[in-house]
Amino acid sequence: MKWRVVLEPDPETGDVAAWCPELPGCASAGKTELEAMENIKEAISLYLEADPIELPPSAVAREVTV
Repeated sequence: MKWRVVLEPDPETGDVAAWCPELPGCASAGKTELEAMENIKEAISLYLEADPIELPPSAVAREVTV
């Protein structure tokens, strides 16, 4: 799956900030653009990771592909 990523230089630290507009709060940074891209890939992966849930015995969990 492809995600848009915005890269911006941070004038205070000199780092490169990276954020994904479609995933609120999903952001990262790096010393270089390449490092920022690697870090935001990891952040997106963690953001999309499913949280464990407890279901009652009668419930059934299913997955859908969109």
